[in-house]
Amino acid sequence: MSALDVTSLSVGFGDRQVLRGVSFDVGAGETVVLFGPSGVGKTVMLRAIAGLEPRARGRIVLNGRDVSAAPPEARRIGMAFQNFALYPHMTAFENVASPLNAQGIAAPAMGERVRALARLLKIDHVLEHLPRQLSNGQKQRTALARALVGEPDLVLFDDPLRNVDAKLRYEMRIELPRLLARRATPSLYVTQDFREAMAIGERVAVLVEGGIAQLASGAEVYERPATLAVARLFGDPPMNLVPAQAEARGGGVLVRAAGLGFGFATEMPDDPIFGIRPEGLVLHRDSGPGRTAAKILAVTPASEQYVVLARTEGGIELLLSRETPPPSEGTEVWIGAARGSGALFDRTSGLCMSNAPVMEEAVA
Repeated sequence: MSALDVTSLSVGFGDRQVLRGVSFDVGAGETVVLFGPSGVGKTVMLRAIAGLEPRARGRIVLNGRDVSAAPPEARRIGMAFQNFALYPHMTAFENVASPLNAQGIAAPAMGERVRALARLLKIDHVLEHLPRQLSNGQKQRTALARALVGEPDLVLFDDPLRNVDAKLRYEMRIELPRLLARRATPSLYVTQDFREAMAIGERVAVLVEGGIAQLASGAEVYERPATLAVARLFGDPPMNLVPAQAEARGGGVLVRAAGLGFGFATEMPDDPIFGIRPEGLVLHRDSGPGRTAAKILAVTPASEQYVVLARTEGGIELLLSRETPPPSEGTEVWIGAARGSGALFDRTSGLCMSNAPVMEEAVA
């Protein structure tokens, strides 16, 4: 049985429909990430599941209990927010303990649970501090502890790492999944950062225009985006999406894009778009089969990689990424594709028709 089943969830504000009949599930002990741009309805979905959105329509089932009409306090849901939302007049201990107070837990048991979780989150030494005396990292961990201490049936995380520094954000991307796995706590986690989505979620739900465009592991969403919208959103730098020409060839389709040729075992698209991740393109100093001439326009160091912007002789601009320093700006180069890289989309439907090229060939 799933920890959470959402069926036909819709939320509208006047003439604007934010969520349109969304259905998905969260398994027992699983973390599912809601990913999407700002304003797409991620927080609205959390509010609807928590019982805080009166406009919500649809069915919400928690551990077999239909809570669609239940008030928030009856749903046994914990929440952590990006702005921490701590009570300023309470110590960290009192903030963490507040859900247990509401449940009427006796003081000795309450103290044991708060301190055990505080040790796990490394805030046991600041439990007597007020929020104004805490660093942002300590505030964030205090908010996480408060969300988890009541042993809820589900925890909702509304982009909780957005307001912390880069070092802590990186650490929590590692620690939070371990903590949730250790406590077998099912959770729904909101973020706009695709790397965070891949690090934290066992599955990622990409929210686009009021619905879920793809629900799969982070690796699958990245490597095999189901739609053009997902391909544009999930990745930094984003996938190259290039207008293409297609012709039937040997029971499949030969696609020509940016001076390169790719074969796909699929039917003919109405309006083909070829997509390839920046790391799927390879820079060469010399010409050769399956390569197209280009000129480097810009090179940007990006953490452990270099992002290269190049323009082909046909005027198509491509983003490439590589781990070693590339040639300098203005250098004439040749671009090829790593074997098996690339995807074929249909612009009309927006759907991915194939993400497995069966062959590549040079294009005159």
